[in-house]
Amino acid sequence: MITINAEQKKELLILQQEEINGHHTYARLAEVVKDANNSKVISRISGEELKHYQLWKRYTGQDVKPNKFKIAFFFWVSKLFGLTFGIRLMELGEEKVQKVYSRLIESIPEVKEVLADEEKHEEELMGMLDEESLRYAGSVVLGLNDALVELTGALAGLTFAFRDSRTIALAGLITGISASFSMAASDYLSTKADEDGKNPLRSAIYTGLAYIVTVFILIIPYLVSSNYVFSLGWTIVNAILVIAVFNYYISVARGYDFKQRFTEMAVISLGVALLSFLIGNVISAWLGVQV
Repeated sequence: MITINAEQKKELLILQQEEINGHHTYARLAEVVKDANNSKVISRISGEELKHYQLWKRYTGQDVKPNKFKIAFFFWVSKLFGLTFGIRLMELGEEKVQKVYSRLIESIPEVKEVLADEEKHEEELMGMLDEESLRYAGSVVLGLNDALVELTGALAGLTFAFRDSRTIALAGLITGISASFSMAASDYLSTKADEDGKNPLRSAIYTGLAYIVTVFILIIPYLVSSNYVFSLGWTIVNAILVIAVFNYYISVARGYDFKQRFTEMAVISLGVALLSFLIGNVISAWLGVQV
């Protein structure tokens, strides 16, 4: 066994903490996951985390108590927002210890083995996870993006046409709720025609729910504030927050680049909404129609 100094021991204790936290979190998740395949995947990850913990313990000669707060946090995040998202978020946290690995890699031979093991197996196991919410992510994007484009532009036009928050909220809700049913029906027919393995009804439900939830988020400012200009600004902020939250979720769960996806969706959604608003104003002026 290689002798380690005080600094190396301190860093190995950090690794031990990460591994024991991961072991207990995965073990708890494996017990509550209904899907047998997912439960098996998580159990394997839990076992690997414990194996790594025991390896570092051989060097430090110390036990490390699991962090109950972190374990509970990641457990409930996984329960509320999906297994894949929760586990991916945990893995992002573990990436922060890469610097510790890099400092130890030359002095402790097993570090290379652990890194190779994690890179080879954890990604493989993560890829085996299969959740309905991610399979229907395209449907959610369709509903969310359509609501952002149509309603943000419509609310901007309604704001300067009616100049009354309650009237704008009423018109926006009627427009949004009607459009959500239309979008859900269109998605149902489209998915059924594609025959890509997705359930048409579930796809339609995801699209419709994403649309209607976005509608209510965009309408809320007009229900809360009587200042229609302030409400419009708040609505635009809400639209950006919706885009940010959704893209953060997808970026973590799927391993995408958040900044690129957020920028792309924000520019497209808000850009098209602005274009719709401008075209509406031009046509209104051309026809001489004023509300």
